[in-house]
Amino acid sequence: MKPGAWRDWLPSPQALQGNRWLRWIGPALHHPRLWHLNRRGVALGLALGLFFGLLIPIAQIPLAGAAAVLLRANVPMAVASTLVTNPVTFGPVYYAAWRTGNAILGDDGRSQPPAPQADAPQGSWWERAWQRIEQAGKPLLLGLAIFATGFGLLGYLLVTLAWRIKVVLARRRRCKAYA
Repeated sequence: MKPGAWRDWLPSPQALQGNRWLRWIGPALHHPRLWHLNRRGVALGLALGLFFGLLIPIAQIPLAGAAAVLLRANVPMAVASTLVTNPVTFGPVYYAAWRTGNAILGDDGRSQPPAPQADAPQGSWWERAWQRIEQAGKPLLLGLAIFATGFGLLGYLLVTLAWRIKVVLARRRRCKAYA
C-alpha cells in the first residue's frame, strides 16, 4: 500500500458538501484543519474518539464527530477511534469498567442481586433484567467515566509523545546528512 493510499478512502470535500445529511453543519465541516494531519489535531481526535467510544454506548460516532468539529480536531481520527468498543470488545470493556467501579465504590465484586423471596412474585424477565441493570448502574458508570477519561488522556499524551519523537529523529537524520 503506497503511503497516501488511505486518503483515497476519505470522502472528498465536494462529496461532503453535497451530502444532504451533513448540510446542516454548513461551512464548519469544511474547515481544512479538520482533515489535515497535524500533531494537535490527530492527538485531540484520538482522545475525543476514545472518550466517546468508551463512555457512550449509543451514537458514539456522531458525538465524537461533532466534538471534533467544535474543537477543530481531526475528524477521521475521532470517528475511527470510537471503534475501540465494537461487538468484539464491548463485553470485556464493560465488564472491566464494572469491576473497576465496584472496586472504587468499596464492593469486592462478589455482590449478587438480592435473592428472591419465596412468597414474593418473580415478575417478568424484563423486571428482573431491569433490576440487575439498576444494580450494575453506579459501578458501571463510574468505571466507564474513569476509562473514558483515562484512556482519552493517555491517547492524547501518547500521540503527542510519538509525534515529538518522530520529529526529533527526523531532525537528527537531516543534521547528520548535512554534516
